[in-house]
Amino acid sequence: MKIMQINVKAPAKINLTLDVLRKRKDGYHDVEMIMTTIDLADRIQLNSLEEDRIIVDVTKGYVPCNDKNLAYQAAKLLKDRLGIKKGVSIFIDKQIPVSAGLAGGSTDAAAVLRGLNQMWNLHLSVEELAEIGLQIGSDVPFCVHGGTAIATGRGENLEFLPAPPPCWVILVKPPRGVSTKDVYERIKIDKLNHPDTPGMIRAIQDQNFPAICNSLQNVMEDVTFQLYPDVHMIKNRMIQFGADGTVMSGSGPTVFSLTQNESRAYRLYNGLKGFMEQVYVVRLLGSEN
Repeated sequence: MKIMQINVKAPAKINLTLDVLRKRKDGYHDVEMIMTTIDLADRIQLNSLEEDRIIVDVTKGYVPCNDKNLAYQAAKLLKDRLGIKKGVSIFIDKQIPVSAGLAGGSTDAAAVLRGLNQMWNLHLSVEELAEIGLQIGSDVPFCVHGGTAIATGRGENLEFLPAPPPCWVILVKPPRGVSTKDVYERIKIDKLNHPDTPGMIRAIQDQNFPAICNSLQNVMEDVTFQLYPDVHMIKNRMIQFGADGTVMSGSGPTVFSLTQNESRAYRLYNGLKGFMEQVYVVRLLGSEN
């Protein structure tokens, strides 16, 4: 058997808006959020195996290499669902911070689904891959598609938007992770100040960068800031350094700023790098994979 190798890029996502609408009977929450992809990405290398097994290897030692890893789960799900008796070795060059609100695990799973679809000649559509991915996590369908989209339900119902105008994204990830479950449990939906989601959609469609920056909002910020005051401190510091728009992504703890000015982006980066280890400057992608 000839060993086949496929390399797949797994970009992170950020939330331009994040709203929580109601708690559902199944214990999940209905959300409405606008997500877009950025050029901070893990690199996934898939190698075919003669034996019928899944091997995962990750560059970061604290990321699990067993069935707890979402990339492993994606390969297993595809094998079980389609009765595939082939094996695969998955190598993850981890660049996206873990437990950061950037869908690092979900985008790895999505990349494995896309890559194995090609490697095993499955001819599944993007929609079919997204539907399989939903069984792994609610961010996986978006990560299968990439691009920019309004996500509703648990995050699985997607309506695609044009890519926002090109800009720089400066991200800061504090050392500790945040428990999404803890944040959701503390949200008081009747007290939320909801984002202007239609305003953000209009701003993206009009390619109005200042309006995009003014419409950035995440209802999870207040709860995360109470639990982790250092995240609030980071947001305030980024605003002081002159970002055009700043908000937390997902349930945190990563906070990001947008700017179209490259020198300002690196001024922010240099100012933040003085007191935080995980600081990144990347471009916004915004278009589908």
